[in-house]
Amino acid sequence: MNAATSSSLGQGSYTTLPPTPAEKLARWLRWPAAIVAMLAALYLVFVVYATGQAAWAAGLLVLFTAGFYVYLSRGGFAWRYLFPGVAGMLVFIAFPLVYTAQIGFTNYSSTHLLSEARVREYLLDQHDAVEDQVLAYSLHASGAEYRLVLRAERETAPRWVSPPLALRAGKPLRVEAAPADAATAPGGAALGLPELIQHREALSRLVLVLPDKTELHYLGLREFGPIKPQWTAHDDGSLTRTTDGAVFKPNRETGFFQSAGGETLQPGFKAFIGVGNYARMLLDDEFRGPFLSIFSWTVVFSALTVVFSTAIGMLFAVMLNWEGMRFRTTYRTLLFLPYAVPGFISILVFKGLFNQNFGEINAILDALFGVKPAWFADPLLAKAMLLIVNVWLGYPYVMILCSGLLKAIPADLYEASALAGASPATNFLRITAPLIIKPLAPLLVSAFAFNFNNFVLIALLTDGRPDFLSTKLPAGQTDILVSYTYRIAFRDSGSDFGLAAAISTLIFFLVAALSLINLRLSAKAQR
Repeated sequence: MNAATSSSLGQGSYTTLPPTPAEKLARWLRWPAAIVAMLAALYLVFVVYATGQAAWAAGLLVLFTAGFYVYLSRGGFAWRYLFPGVAGMLVFIAFPLVYTAQIGFTNYSSTHLLSEARVREYLLDQHDAVEDQVLAYSLHASGAEYRLVLRAERETAPRWVSPPLALRAGKPLRVEAAPADAATAPGGAALGLPELIQHREALSRLVLVLPDKTELHYLGLREFGPIKPQWTAHDDGSLTRTTDGAVFKPNRETGFFQSAGGETLQPGFKAFIGVGNYARMLLDDEFRGPFLSIFSWTVVFSALTVVFSTAIGMLFAVMLNWEGMRFRTTYRTLLFLPYAVPGFISILVFKGLFNQNFGEINAILDALFGVKPAWFADPLLAKAMLLIVNVWLGYPYVMILCSGLLKAIPADLYEASALAGASPATNFLRITAPLIIKPLAPLLVSAFAFNFNNFVLIALLTDGRPDFLSTKLPAGQTDILVSYTYRIAFRDSGSDFGLAAAISTLIFFLVAALSLINLRLSAKAQR
């Protein structure tokens, strides 16, 4: 048996076929491809580490190591189908959650973006020109290269001249300048301003060294001169200002370099402040008032949306379940339309309908009752408008769920109830509602959690307005927690990422608690 080999196992047999050319090629290429992938992964880890992100580099190294072990070793064979899902969960769910929670314990904001080391490095990089030694320069062509001629501001005779330079943008270049005389002075006219602008990047990387070792740096389109640092570093991390000798130490509670007199330096640095952001939610009176109001409105908004959507959706489902109703299909289609239209389109349509001056709703109210409510200016009306629109968007979902659950109720229950002379209301309260509310409860909890984070509705319809008055941080009376967090992080509150991350972490735990309740209700519904 050349082409195949047979073996017997008990009373059966199996045949092993020889590998095809494609399989042979795949086996030959397996390890070279794995080595190339390993080298690429190590290079990526090195690049991330070189940027100063040691923790991220370590995480990538662990992830790549686990991946290569799973797919290249026999010991990890059982994980080959699970690894992508587990890795995706860690990268896209667990890591953002941990990273957000970590930011919530810092003062990270638009004024505290950099680390303390980067801020110190930025300050030490600040220099001032030595004004009495600044020299004007002109640039002259010297064949395919260029030469710089330096002179005092009020002098016409050149003092120093550089050797021929290629002026290619690249690494910093140090060259020695020689005293100018008739032999070394370049001929020809100096280049104009457009040419200087063209070579500005190369000139900015050029350092001219005079015979006395004085270094002349690029100061602008017309000047070179020596520079002196504005700050002097010390071993304890403090900085001394060279102009007046003032000492600035890093204050890790405020995230600024501060002097003994309270003067602060910009920019600030990111610092660990512990539970400061969480304490701010509870202890800061100016922040706590709007925050608790927004939190309460979030709960009320989510709860009332679920209650009204459930009541209306269940009512329509029961009515459409009546087989004697004519045009049931037409009614069901019309009532389903709010769910079929994309939500953001419906929201924008309602925004136009509720317009105080030109909206159709106010036009009808004005014609009937002579009133034109200020839907977007009055806090109570704005909240009522949000509930109306959200219930309109949400009741079709409940209607569909209840329609399916009604089909599962045995018809003989209603027949027995009819024989007993029960009214439709009794049927609903004693038969329909108890039998559908139990399986419906987990879905209602999910709907509550969804509306708890219904950012799109708030952002498109009211944008959180009208705002609270006299608050430390701008806050809207129709904001819910997620839109308020967005405003703190990215809008008009100074980009306070640390506080926004703390609120986001709080929202996560609240939604997680709702998810646990949902699981409990789902488990009970299945019993």
